[in-house]
Amino acid sequence: MSFLVSRRARNERSSGPGSRVAPARAASRAGYAAALLPASVVTLGAVAAGRADRARAWWARAAGQQSSALSSARQPGTWRLLAHALLCVPLGLLALIPVGIEVLFVLRGVLYGLVDQGPYDHSWGGPSLAGAWVVHFLVALPFAAAGLGALWLLGGLHARLAGGMWGRRVGAGPVLALLLSSAAGIVLVIAWIHQL
Repeated sequence: MSFLVSRRARNERSSGPGSRVAPARAASRAGYAAALLPASVVTLGAVAAGRADRARAWWARAAGQQSSALSSARQPGTWRLLAHALLCVPLGLLALIPVGIEVLFVLRGVLYGLVDQGPYDHSWGGPSLAGAWVVHFLVALPFAAAGLGALWLLGGLHARLAGGMWGRRVGAGPVLALLLSSAAGIVLVIAWIHQL
């Protein structure tokens, strides 16, 4: 699973002036959050197939843990691995919302002129194709930035929650944030469906 590249390997790059490490870390964390749902489903399948060691190695790489260097007491057992995969399902489902925003940004912002064949008389920025395209792109930019920010935040929340899998104390804050963000995501999806 190439999206589960070691964070430690990504962080070993130079961080001097002019370095692109900070944007690369943010993009990596956003991509990591976008892949949480498939990763948790694959983990459940691997554990069901008797390959918990493979799933443990994937999550160790993703968390920047050296699974061979950890003592057997700190390595997650099968039940803790299953609990973590099940915990990732709501985060992965929440990540589908900003991923959908990014897809809409590409389709309705960047590729607007190719998706909508006109007429543009009543479109934002119309009546010309160029005006409608530019306005749709500019209106979509803040939503795309918000979607990437939401993915980045979900990646950070998962990093905090994943500490429990490796024997670190998680605390009530990340669990409360997961519950509140899940409730907010449910309300958003229901409101979105009702406005269609």
